[in-house]
Amino acid sequence: MDMNYKPDQENLVEVNNLKMYFSVKTGWLSTTPLKAVDGVSFAIRPGETLGLVGESGCGKTTVGRALIRLYTPTDGDVFFDGKRVDAKSIGSLRKDMQMVFQDPYSSLNPRMTVEDIIGEPLDVHKMYTSKADRREQILYLMELVGLNAEHATRYAHEFSGGQRQRIGIARALATKPRFIVCDEAVSALDVSIQAQVINMFEDLQQKLGVAYLFIAHDLLVVHHISKRIAVMYLGKMVEMADADELNENPMHPYTVSLLSAVPYPDPKIAKSSKRIILKGDVPSPLHMPSGCPFRTRCQYATEQCAQEMPKLTDRGNGHMVACWNK
Repeated sequence: MDMNYKPDQENLVEVNNLKMYFSVKTGWLSTTPLKAVDGVSFAIRPGETLGLVGESGCGKTTVGRALIRLYTPTDGDVFFDGKRVDAKSIGSLRKDMQMVFQDPYSSLNPRMTVEDIIGEPLDVHKMYTSKADRREQILYLMELVGLNAEHATRYAHEFSGGQRQRIGIARALATKPRFIVCDEAVSALDVSIQAQVINMFEDLQQKLGVAYLFIAHDLLVVHHISKRIAVMYLGKMVEMADADELNENPMHPYTVSLLSAVPYPDPKIAKSSKRIILKGDVPSPLHMPSGCPFRTRCQYATEQCAQEMPKLTDRGNGHMVACWNK
């Protein structure tokens, strides 16, 4: 933690050198730190969506959870609206920072009705004056996410995956947050339902002015909803740029490879695009390679890549890249 670090007042959320290490038992009496997130920095403006992409296990979800202190970060600074987010302040900031979880099947309590699930944040933060006011707020939230009033007395198991995710979104919106972490919020849904939920996220942003950290591994989905996109690999941020700029002009070899794997509905584009298949496997986060973590799979790797991790540097117009050779 850097007590001298001063956040930019124009940012709603600012993350500086965030680290999240877990101790993993590797022997009878020995433990090894698993570096799930290792020195990640980014900022989100009010009402903006930052997309965070990368393959499974790269640390995306851990970033989101550490940011709103579902995990206690090992090191680094998180600021919300200029205030440092720590163990003391999170109690008062919790209303403004919410999360929509990946799995709509396990994130809802099966013993609670929809009304009680959505109303729970209102109960915790005492955000109503009477039972009638509570019910009115719940019905408004249900209408906001496309659920009917008669759904209020039902239980979560009576709904489809898409409807359950809408219940989770209504619960996250109950405290009128200014920032929501969407952790793979559409990846467990059918493609047709994904489109509906993404459009709903965009409508809610326009109505309520809420900012999102949108975590996903589907670049087409992220490009559609995000203003800017950040790419992670093995706990490190390797590239960050405007969504269109990243899509049209990727610089880091890992981003180029990710984009080459995106399926396009146009057969002409699909035929002309060449898939870049990375050699080797993703290294274990317990035994990270020295220097740049991507170098073991990179065709441009040099001796310098093995010695030192490149810093995220601006290559023009806010296009940030961490690579020695690009």
